[in-house]
Amino acid sequence: MRLKKIGRGAIASILSVAVGLGLTACGRDYTVGYIYATTAQGTAGLLNGYKVDYQQGYLVQLANSPLPTGGKNPVTVVASPDHLSIYVVHRDDSSVVHFLIGTDGKVYPQKTYNITGSFATDASIDPAGKFLYVTFTYQNTILPDGTQQQLYTPANPGPGGVTIFPINADGTLNAPSTFNLGRSPVKISATSPGHFVYVIAQDGETSANLFGFTQNPNDGSLTPLPGVTINSGNVVSTGFQSGGTPAGILVDSSGGHLYITDLALNDVMAYSIAPTGIPSLIATVATDLAPSGLTIDMSGKFLYVASTGAGAIDGFTLGSNGAPTPSTVSPSVQVGTGPTCLSMIGAPSTGDPTHAIYLYASNSLSSNISGTQMDPATGQLIQVQKTPFGANALPSCLVAVPAVPGR
Repeated sequence: MRLKKIGRGAIASILSVAVGLGLTACGRDYTVGYIYATTAQGTAGLLNGYKVDYQQGYLVQLANSPLPTGGKNPVTVVASPDHLSIYVVHRDDSSVVHFLIGTDGKVYPQKTYNITGSFATDASIDPAGKFLYVTFTYQNTILPDGTQQQLYTPANPGPGGVTIFPINADGTLNAPSTFNLGRSPVKISATSPGHFVYVIAQDGETSANLFGFTQNPNDGSLTPLPGVTINSGNVVSTGFQSGGTPAGILVDSSGGHLYITDLALNDVMAYSIAPTGIPSLIATVATDLAPSGLTIDMSGKFLYVASTGAGAIDGFTLGSNGAPTPSTVSPSVQVGTGPTCLSMIGAPSTGDPTHAIYLYASNSLSSNISGTQMDPATGQLIQVQKTPFGANALPSCLVAVPAVPGR
């Protein structure tokens, strides 16, 4: 590498920028962020970690990957808004494990926390990063010795709930509280900037399986929205219309729209959200077979749905009213077998090095991660180099975490 004669101050400025970008001299580290994927093994879960190449979007396994998740059958992984922690949620032992993210992307387990119910299903963190919400299948009771006992079973089903963990500044969790729900809660979204939380359930006795709540920003507690009825015991609770078998839920960054995938009817439903938090259905659009996870790009123009049964990512363009229409450039892009979760990272740039937008999918049945690059103008998806990327057996979910400058 050759440098023309320039002033000492200019050199110092260049070096400062280079350090900020993670670039040093001729040996450059083009890492835009990291991907963390859980594998749903019943005996001991594993966490695969990858760094994301800045220019091409391909994945490289981190040096300590994979490592144990600290529990059985992890079902999801979520990242804190400050990008310094991730939380792995385990179904079979009803626990959450907190990991800190190092400056090199490696993760380090900190502590295991028990949820207040049995069989965790999903998790979400509010935009302020103050509360972690974990849905569970069955409620527990507290015995005289302080231990928990499961109240219901598949043979004797009953309602579930949400465990609410306050999050400290260092990412550790405080003592949780519980909010009881109806039967079979499966997914939750607490990301609305308007302090609303939404849950979908799969209670076969009703098609009103969308539940909305206001969030108290001080203690994280939930209050049902008008039109939501939560009943105790093995009876139906009702919310808003949600289709046949809701499987995925997402609230856009504005908090003005909500999207639900329907595993049985093969569609995605779009809702507008009133200032009161009440959702109103505005559109239902067909997808490929068995849609599940979904995501929206940073601009809010494009929606992507993982179609588990088709092994594809379905693309949609979002109208000004939030209604999706099938993409004309990427209506269905093949990935691996059984995609479950989707996560995006990156931002468009014309600088050197280039910095694209990448979308990744966890493929549960082909045991790998698929990577695609998104055109920010059209939403078109193009497979990245070297995709798919190997993972341990049965990836259940993944999350993309941007690298934090200056760490």
